[in-house]
Amino acid sequence: MRYPVLDQRGAKLPDVDLQDDVFGLPPHTAVVHQALVRQLANGRQGTHDTKTRGQVEGSTRKLYRQKGTGRARQGAIRAPHRRGGGTVFGPHPRSYRQGMPKKMRRLAIRSVLSAKARDGELILVSGLEFPEPKTKALLQVLKDLRADGSTLIATPRPEQGVILAARNINHVFTLPATQLNVRQMLAYRYLIMTIDAARHVEALWGAGSPSSATEAPPATGSSE
Repeated sequence: MRYPVLDQRGAKLPDVDLQDDVFGLPPHTAVVHQALVRQLANGRQGTHDTKTRGQVEGSTRKLYRQKGTGRARQGAIRAPHRRGGGTVFGPHPRSYRQGMPKKMRRLAIRSVLSAKARDGELILVSGLEFPEPKTKALLQVLKDLRADGSTLIATPRPEQGVILAARNINHVFTLPATQLNVRQMLAYRYLIMTIDAARHVEALWGAGSPSSATEAPPATGSSE
């Protein structure tokens, strides 16, 4: 697919070719949703804990005799319905980790990239250069590129100048192209990507990537 390219001042440059299997797929929303839920779940620590009636401090003595007092019968002071008692069905340490097949993880990332390209929220630039890492300079670049909302900037490798220029802007985040993920891309409206970063993405998740070769379906007549 042909996609427009801008320089960092917003001037139009000749279009470039992008791989259809990375930037031109029909987005698979169900897989994207599953990948997002998985990523959020895997980010949970699962260290929450509550004490049962057998773990809280207090005597196990029966508060008063069972009958003849005219009051409701009561057991130990650590009973869950009493103040300071144990918790019933409370959370305990557990793992929230979810698994997901590699093909589906790759499809989710390609689906989000394709949706960004389809909706015009992918801004492809020839490069980002800042002689001095100034926040004011990056704000001017965003204005020239018409990125008037939250923005994720993807560079081929960690660019110190871009990182320093963006760290004081609340709605801007920078990330190396190899670390793009579903959660970050969905959290920001615009995705600014340099051409080199786009080539890194194609090499990592495109049809010609080494990992995709291992995902090829088995030949006809295979035991699989």
